[in-house]
Amino acid sequence: MIELINISKHYPLGRRKKIVLRNINARIEPGRNLGILGQNGAGKSTLLRLIGGAELPTTGKIFRQAKVSWPIGFSGGFHGSLTGRENLNFICRIFDVDIDKVAEFVEEFSGLGDYMHMPVNTYSSGMKAKLAFGLSMAIDFDFYLIDEVTAVGDASFQKKSKAEFDRRKDHSTLLVVSHNINTIREHCETVAILHEGDLTFFDDLDDGIAFYNDLPAAKH
Repeated sequence: MIELINISKHYPLGRRKKIVLRNINARIEPGRNLGILGQNGAGKSTLLRLIGGAELPTTGKIFRQAKVSWPIGFSGGFHGSLTGRENLNFICRIFDVDIDKVAEFVEEFSGLGDYMHMPVNTYSSGMKAKLAFGLSMAIDFDFYLIDEVTAVGDASFQKKSKAEFDRRKDHSTLLVVSHNINTIREHCETVAILHEGDLTFFDDLDDGIAFYNDLPAAKH
């Protein structure tokens, strides 16, 4: 279970402040994959970073009674001067998991071969995406935080990625943030809409999507 209590987040904007999240209260229970829909710039990625602990709220507290992943985006979050293997080793130590086991999975899944021993800043965007996704799937979490799922790689890699997502759904819960309705429909059973700092939950996916489509000046 993940609980958000009076969560607010704002950033300085000149002499004013930009309010991204406004006094959000929520309990996210395991078992039903949750989509978070919001227009571009609504604060979806910020919310995910807060849930994952990569960033702190301005006010409020977040309690995690589960093993929660870092926010997984296909662009990755690697140190460019380190090799793929060195980045992998570092992440394994943070999460206290077996390095050799994770490395075996990532190397087979990503198909990066000798590039695992080259600096990540020499990778193409597609190669970084393969490393990021393979590494995230190699570690077992109760909740996976997924930031804007997109199709990367060739048809074979996309097929492997979908199969791995489906396997994770059997024993983990996905939190998927996106501005794309089709992405949410594909991966989620429930949805929350983030708009002007407020987060509104819908048990019925169609009700939430209808609410999202009715938002003013929607750009999605």
